[in-house]
Amino acid sequence: MPGFTKQAIRNSFIRLLNERPVSQIKIKDIVEDCGINRNSFYYHYQDLPSMIEEIILDEAEAMVRRHPSVDSIEECLDLAVSFALENRRAALHLYHSANRDVFEQYLWRVCEYVVNTYISTAFAEYSLREEDKRIIVRQYKWECFGAVLDWLDGGMKDDIQKDFYRLCQLKKGMLEEMIRRSIS
Repeated sequence: MPGFTKQAIRNSFIRLLNERPVSQIKIKDIVEDCGINRNSFYYHYQDLPSMIEEIILDEAEAMVRRHPSVDSIEECLDLAVSFALENRRAALHLYHSANRDVFEQYLWRVCEYVVNTYISTAFAEYSLREEDKRIIVRQYKWECFGAVLDWLDGGMKDDIQKDFYRLCQLKKGMLEEMIRRSIS
């Protein structure tokens, strides 16, 4: 039963977050939405900020478990923006809230994981120098993270996937060339 209640709290919060900013959501709103009492909320969470942080970190962990491999750099971006695309208003509300740093940590962790997984998987047969691999992963992580932040900062108006896919087409072969130079 406690797992069910905790999930109901999370679902209510995300539902409410898709309707209004974090600053306009109170614990009272969450408990009324999911039909529990305040004590049940406090049994699971210390306060609203700790709940938000736990939800965001759990989402990052769940994404990592669901995607043990990544097949393309485009898929890296798709995974990084998946929550935001499914919950557009909630993502914007988190981005523009006092909890933005936690949201950015989530995004940073997801970008790092998906890029590292892609490079490790797609180029597993190559003997990359560790230092070069680290530099390449950082570069693509920055690119992915920066693209998503820019998109969020612009109100998610652009088609980030279309733009990123086009960029990947324009850069086609560059990553492979970096890998080739690393093993030469």
